Amino acid sequence: MSDTGRSPVVERIGARRVVASVSGGKDSAAMSLWLKEQGIDHDRVFCDTGWEHPATYDYLRGELTRVLGPIEEINGPLGFADLARSKAMFPSRVMRFCTQELKVRPMQRYLSARADAGADVLNAVGIRRAESPARAQMAEWEWADGFDCEVWRPLVEWTEADVIAIHRRHGLRPNPLYLLGARRVGCWPCIHASKGEIALVAKIDPRRVEEIAALERELDAAATARAAEKGEALRHRRTMFSIGGGGRGHRALPIHDAVKWARGPDQRELFAGINDGCMRWGMCDSPTDADPVRS
Repeated sequence: MSDTGRSPVVERIGARRVVASVSGGKDSAAMSLWLKEQGIDHDRVFCDTGWEHPATYDYLRGELTRVLGPIEEINGPLGFADLARSKAMFPSRVMRFCTQELKVRPMQRYLSARADAGADVLNAVGIRRAESPARAQMAEWEWADGFDCEVWRPLVEWTEADVIAIHRRHGLRPNPLYLLGARRVGCWPCIHASKGEIALVAKIDPRRVEEIAALERELDAAATARAAEKGEALRHRRTMFSIGGGGRGHRALPIHDAVKWARGPDQRELFAGINDGCMRWGMCDSPTDADPVRS
């Protein structure tokens, strides 16, 4: 405690208003629960990409709102599908415009409006270093020029076990997608989806597969027409996924072929995590119930 009797974190926050980014996933929910435990009042904001699973919207507006409190939903002028239509292409590893247009810019506009209204804001995000090598390098506190405010990552040192434990303490059930085997929650699916994630989408949401197939055909036709206007041939198929890398480059893979690839002979990734959802959250009978957070 400081001389004022307040914790160092509360001292650092000062008079700033904490704006917590909420995704519908476990880490951002755990962050909001922890902020409540610390007595840190905060606003919760969800950036809607227009490409989430319906269960995520239901969870955000139902269970998550019930336990956390109101969650403000913001978005850009276009959702994922219409954004792809406007560019006649899907985002890719080289041109990942989806994050910028669907997440970053809506939050920039929101925070800017708050600042224009006289608020001194601090953006809290539920990122853990254990999630990936890239996130392992992230600082807990960092100034973000793009947001014109400081970004705070309260959970950087947390483990998945910590995240599950705080859900249990507050009686918050996880997003149902986790119990179906999803390892992360967000765009359904993300352009960077793994084999296991593509297989899971095909398994539990075949309508999304058909929606992607229709969008691929639509973008292919639009891109072909644009190329024809320029007297050129279309060089690359418009597909959501591609495989390959290194010296081979990437090969466009239509969604139905991507599903076949995901269900292919190498099943190690396909089955990793698909059937352990309820066990990881301690919500089914299994020998792991004595240690339900083991993964």
